[in-house]
Amino acid sequence: MINKTQILKGILEGCILSLLSGEKMYSQEIAARLEEDGITGVSDGTLFPLLLRLENEGLIVSEKVPVSNGPCRKYYTLSAAGSEELLKFSAICTELFSAVKKIIEGGKENGEA
Repeated sequence: MINKTQILKGILEGCILSLLSGEKMYSQEIAARLEEDGITGVSDGTLFPLLLRLENEGLIVSEKVPVSNGPCRKYYTLSAAGSEELLKFSAICTELFSAVKKIIEGGKENGEA
């Protein structure tokens, strides 16, 4: 049986890089945007280790920003290396999604489900 979670794990990194290419965000904003865009059920237990790994790999950078009504928030932005990685991710996704679509649509044309 197909498990949506397993498929998402492979593309979540690129989605986060893409979100951070447009603006500086903190973890709750990232989670909310993923949810809004249809990537549901991303837990803190998935998101925080991924953000830490992306930061350790130099693909994103963080900055602690004081907040008037609480502790500092850690905002993330895309680094130059992250921008390069995002370009690679986008190219791979375009190629892969095109191939998958072709296979699925080809299967339907041949009388398959």
